[in-house]
Amino acid sequence: MKLAKTLLPDSFPSVILIEGQHAWPLESSGPMLLALRDVLEAADPAAFVHQHVDRNAAPLDVARLRLLPPIDQQEVWAAGVTYKRSKAARMEESAGAARFYDLVYEAPRPELFFKASPHRVVGPGQGVRIRSDATWSVPEPELALVLNSRLKIVGYTIGNDMSSRDIEGENPLYLPQAKVYDASCALGPCITLASAMPPREQIGIQLNICRNSEVVFTGKTDLGQLNRTFEDLVSWLGRDNLFPDGVILLTGTGIVPGNDFTLLPGDIVEIRIDGIGTLINPVIQFGA
Repeated sequence: MKLAKTLLPDSFPSVILIEGQHAWPLESSGPMLLALRDVLEAADPAAFVHQHVDRNAAPLDVARLRLLPPIDQQEVWAAGVTYKRSKAARMEESAGAARFYDLVYEAPRPELFFKASPHRVVGPGQGVRIRSDATWSVPEPELALVLNSRLKIVGYTIGNDMSSRDIEGENPLYLPQAKVYDASCALGPCITLASAMPPREQIGIQLNICRNSEVVFTGKTDLGQLNRTFEDLVSWLGRDNLFPDGVILLTGTGIVPGNDFTLLPGDIVEIRIDGIGTLINPVIQFGA
């Protein structure tokens, strides 16, 4: 079962149920507009959707909809150095701090950091930005956990954790500047409820980057390469933290382009994850 947000003709952001190429809006049972949070906070999100989907409405053509990022007021957090490939890449970009990345890969405590507030998140088809003061920028394709306020994994979406590798590599203390800026995070195209996802060992992740209609980078990984469990990451995230609106947690990347590659304005980033779909975003320069 897949949920998304879109702008319907009345111009209000609406939650929709996607089935194949068609979608149906979810109706509120009260005067307030139905939000994604209402679904995610339900004791049984799938049953909640069945109860509120408007099957009497004419089906919407998904291809004609402008999908919004699947987020309300949730914070977005991220985990780093969770795949062996990301450990190697972080050690390569920051020789002075290489041993710290090596240590955190094996340490009980994971690397967790704040990634984005909702206004810094873009959805399908919207531009992800590269910083104007960066010279080495890459996308980071990641499976994102969608958590309710009780920190229960209720769904999954695709995340793109844009990163300025040269800024972080210069000094690890620059991590927030390398990671957190406007349009530095893309989410979408939908949320697949947890009950509808394939078994974790069957979930693959693929990244394609196109430039002038040609593929200039492609890479694949799967969740079998993840060094930590979802439950472990969530338990650390919830220590001394409350998320009354829920939270979205990016679980790290196992696909990193080579050191000679950097994104350029006009590139197209495509991330496909089994069970969810494909998130496509053009790359734009900061300020565009």
